[in-house]
Amino acid sequence: MPDATVDGPPAELSADGSRRRSAPGSTAESREQEHEKQPEAGDSGVGETPVSPPLPARHVPITAGPRAARLQDIYAQALRHTLSKLAAWDNFAGCYPTVAARAETVLRQVQGQMVNRMREKCEVKESPPRTIKEFENILVARNVVVKLNELESLIDDASARRKDASSSAVEPIPPHLLPPPTILSAHLSPALAPHQSLLNAKLQTTQSQNALLADHVRGQHAEIEDLLARLEAAADDVRSANRALGAVASQIAEEARDAVVGTP
Repeated sequence: MPDATVDGPPAELSADGSRRRSAPGSTAESREQEHEKQPEAGDSGVGETPVSPPLPARHVPITAGPRAARLQDIYAQALRHTLSKLAAWDNFAGCYPTVAARAETVLRQVQGQMVNRMREKCEVKESPPRTIKEFENILVARNVVVKLNELESLIDDASARRKDASSSAVEPIPPHLLPPPTILSAHLSPALAPHQSLLNAKLQTTQSQNALLADHVRGQHAEIEDLLARLEAAADDVRSANRALGAVASQIAEEARDAVVGTP
């Protein structure tokens, strides 16, 4: 009788050689997971335009002013002078007399290589393509040409101001001709400025307090004058009463005596 076949996942061999059937649905789930991990054909970025990086800023050559041009000329002259000294066999052989006497050909080759290397490293070739050498790299890194051009602008501005200044204007006194008190004040002013500000603040506070006290004293003076005026008015009243009673004082005195005598 044939064995009955059972639908389901295939059996797996365990470590001891016995057949072990996989859990139902595990193979299907693994296949679905592998299918989900695989990228879909339509999600590979179709239809999206790649963004190109921005182009670097174009280098604009800076025109060298008189001082920058003179600096470059001096450098070129010094370099040519140095190369001419190095290219002279007598000068080079004097530095290595033993090698020059025993291996002159080798030393001449070394001399030629040194001169060519320095010329390639330091000289600036104006013919295209223009090669930027070490000196120009230093000028660019230090921004020498721009700074020298700014110096040119400052000097031109100062010259124009000097020409525009009127001849009647008072010329400033040179620092070495200033009197000692002026120089001493110039040196001490930065140190004394904070103390001066503090003293000015205290002075303003004292002045405001003095103003309040002065107002209070003026008020007291006004009160005293008012009291004196009232006292003077009372004294005037007493004097007027004395003058009014002076004429009848004797009569009143007699009536008073009679009243005292007639009293039992």
